Amino acid sequence: MTSASFPATRLRRPRATSWSRALHRETLLTSADLIWPLFVSEGAGVEEPIGSLPGVSRWSVERIADRAKEAVGLGIPCLALFPNTPKDRRSDDGAEALNPDNLMCRAIRAIRDACGDAIGVLTDVALDPYTAHGQDGLLDAGGYVLNDATVEMLVRQSLNQAAAGADIIAPSDMMDGRIGAIRDALESAGHHNVQIMSYAAKYASAFYGPFRDAVGSGGLLKGDKKSYQMDPANGEEALREVALDLAEGADSVMVKPGLPYLDIVRRVKDRFEVPVFAYQVSGEYAMIEAAAAAGAGKREDLVLETLLAFKRAGCSGVLTYHAPLAARLLNG
Repeated sequence: MTSASFPATRLRRPRATSWSRALHRETLLTSADLIWPLFVSEGAGVEEPIGSLPGVSRWSVERIADRAKEAVGLGIPCLALFPNTPKDRRSDDGAEALNPDNLMCRAIRAIRDACGDAIGVLTDVALDPYTAHGQDGLLDAGGYVLNDATVEMLVRQSLNQAAAGADIIAPSDMMDGRIGAIRDALESAGHHNVQIMSYAAKYASAFYGPFRDAVGSGGLLKGDKKSYQMDPANGEEALREVALDLAEGADSVMVKPGLPYLDIVRRVKDRFEVPVFAYQVSGEYAMIEAAAAAGAGKREDLVLETLLAFKRAGCSGVLTYHAPLAARLLNG
């Protein structure tokens, strides 16, 4: 194929007017591409700002229901829930994760009561919001996270959340074999339509700090998570992780963090042609907020440009704390 040359081809020609730019736009971002992560706290009437996440708060259960109504009005199709479990309910085995009346389950039911099926509820499956040591699983005597024993707990946690009304189970723990075990348990319990969005390529990242503050595990964490979360240097390994999770029954997969790993998003999308999501994590959010506060860029433009980058890379959707702001901008 012979390429046309200047001046027969002027690539600026279609960019000259706003209507033409809209007509030729390759990637579309809408509020339906957003998942809004929310932090659930004990108490009543609670809106507790998170210092390391300016503009983000922890909400009590009834106020989570209010956020769900807000999301429906903005056209945001799904919420992602994360509990800030009180320290006196944390234990080495994370048993609070199995409590049918824990923060997560109460929030699910409150959203259902407020909005019915008008919005989806995605629930985090991992033990770090419930353990006294801040790790995502059970520990042996030497402090190593046990894989198979942890998977047994994750299965029970998933069933607890599904019984409360979760639509999407999202295991973020990175234990081997947990997707297959959870899928088998959901099928056996009759939860045939509960989806699994696997955190398939979750990296041991420096960008998670504010999130750990938000769920109360940051100050508790002993050691690091490098024995189960992925090495940021690895790309081929991500494809192996995704292949295994899809084979075990994941309906969709996630790459986490987001912007630093857009190459992984594109490789996963090209290789597997399945729904791929990315989590614009707390550190990414905080950097945009810091840049906007410093006058380095306009917040609205920074938010929409980064979200558009996720879509252009191949994402079906993005988990972002900027979801309500982005939805308002996109809805005009």
